[in-house]
Formats: sequence, structure tokens, C-alpha cells
Amino acid sequence: MSCCHGPEREAGTSATPAAGTGTAAPHNGAAAAATPATRERGIEQVTLPGGRFLMGDAFDEGYPEDGEGPVHAVALSPFTVDATAVTNAEFHRFVAATGYRTESEVYGYSAVFHLLVAADDSDILGRAEGLQWWVTVRGADWAHPHGPNSFWQDVPDHPVVQVSWNDAVAYCRWAGRALPTEAQWEYAARGGIEQARYPWGNELVGPDGTHRCNIWQGTFPTHNTLDDGFLGPAPVRSFPSNGFGLYETSGNVWEWCSDWFLPKYYRKSPEDNPTGPTIGQGRVMRGGSFLCHDSYCNRYRVAARSKNTPDSAASNIGFRTVAA
Repeated sequence: MSCCHGPEREAGTSATPAAGTGTAAPHNGAAAAATPATRERGIEQVTLPGGRFLMGDAFDEGYPEDGEGPVHAVALSPFTVDATAVTNAEFHRFVAATGYRTESEVYGYSAVFHLLVAADDSDILGRAEGLQWWVTVRGADWAHPHGPNSFWQDVPDHPVVQVSWNDAVAYCRWAGRALPTEAQWEYAARGGIEQARYPWGNELVGPDGTHRCNIWQGTFPTHNTLDDGFLGPAPVRSFPSNGFGLYETSGNVWEWCSDWFLPKYYRKSPEDNPTGPTIGQGRVMRGGSFLCHDSYCNRYRVAARSKNTPDSAASNIGFRTVAA
């Protein structure tokens, strides 16, 4: 478990009370019904031609347990992808239309990074064992991303967070969309640059010192120098897009993918439109977040992978969607 994602609700080491451990919250409302025709949405779409690309870590600098290699050829069919992560304003449209309650709302709590907590002391339920920067906050959910004293209306253009994989799938069903496969995500995130470390190339910072993504600067987890301008999530489109016109595919918030996570999968992954293994250790997350720092969690590289349980949520996990 890394700094870059939140405690796993189903893991015994999380800060979450036992009442929610190991159970999936009920899905509710029209969101869980059959997939409708694609809805009008307030998020720009990018049409990608698909084709063949090389997937995986070409620099051999990933974590061995993440299974970022070997580099392998993948061929994808054309698809469309959100230019940005799904925003608070867009997720509100879904909730208003369906009455859906996210798993964090059903459980009554979620994980918030300690420097972002917006809650009274009585709403602090504990901290994650071994990950003291994660605080379990009563009333933290997508509409109150840092606790009950924070409100989505104040940050409508931020990526929606505190959404589990199950919540993201429910949104997709309503919108007539899908979570990207891990292969679709990496192809889109690379922006057409073959085997680069980041969506823009191999150097983290521009020649003039410009920051190209929202990650941690300073000493994690106590002091962020804010060199990139943000302590927590940044509004979408805060940083330049990649070559395909996608924003924040490195840093800012983790993004759920449809695949199960299995470190050895790349060794036998099919070349054509891979959809991931049939079993795994959790669901894949990609892109890293505002908490990533190379001293502890170098997972904002475009080939980097991570995972979490499908019912987990935190203040640095969001998603974007695709359609054929």
C-alpha cells in the first residue's frame, strides 16, 4: 500500500471501522439498471484511432510487485475518451438524475489526507495503521470530499473523488460509458509518444522549471512546498494536455480502470484489445495523484500501475470514461 492511494476498506490494516469491512454497499437507483444510450455530458470527448503501441515500463524503474513489464505490443480498436477526469459538477448530474448514493455515503465515512481534513474533532474516527497520513472521517464522501465541512459546490471543476470502483461503474451505466481498460488508459495517457516516461516526454520538469503535473513537492507527508501550486486536487485542465488532448493523466487523482490487477498479467496478455485477467488482487488504478513523490511512490509515470479494492474510496481517487 502506497502513499498514492487511500486505505483499502477490505484490508485489515485500514483506518476504517469494522462495520464496513469486507462488504459491498448496495447499489441503488437507476444507475444500476441496464446501460442506456450514451447521454449528453458536460465533458469534452477525444476520439482516438486506436492502433498498435508498446505498453509497459521501458526504463525498468517500476516497482517489481506492480508488474510493469515486460514491455509488450498491444493493438486497440478505435474509442472515445474523456478529455478530463469526471468532475464534481458532472457527477452531481448523475446523482441528481438517479438518487444514487455512493459507497462512502452508505458506509458513513471515508479516507482523507491529513492536511486536507475539513471536519470537527468529533468526526475524526481514526488513522490508518502504518499510514498515519490517512484519516478516517465521518461524513467524507463525494459531496464532502475532505469531510463534512467541505462542499463539492466550492470546487465544481475539480475531479470527483471519494468514489469507489463500484460507484464509477454505476456512473458509467447511467452515462452509457465504461471505465477504460488498462490498455486503453495507457494508450490514451501516452498521447502518441512512444515509450516515454511521462505523457510529455522523459523529464519531469520543463526546461524553465515549469511543473507539468500535480504531485508532491517537499517532504512527504508533512511539508509540501506547493511548487506546482496545489496541496490537494487541482481543477481539471490545470496543466497542459498531452498530444491527444487529454489532461492530467499524470498526478492529480488516481483513475480507476476496468481491469482486475494481477502483477504477472503482462507476461501473457493478449495483443488485441486486452481486458485484463479474470481474477486479481483488486481493481487497477492509473496515473498517480497529488500525493505521489519519487522518494516514496514513483507511480505518476505513465506505465505505473496500482490497485485498490472495488469498494475503496479516498480523497485522491477519481475516474474518466470511454466508449467504443
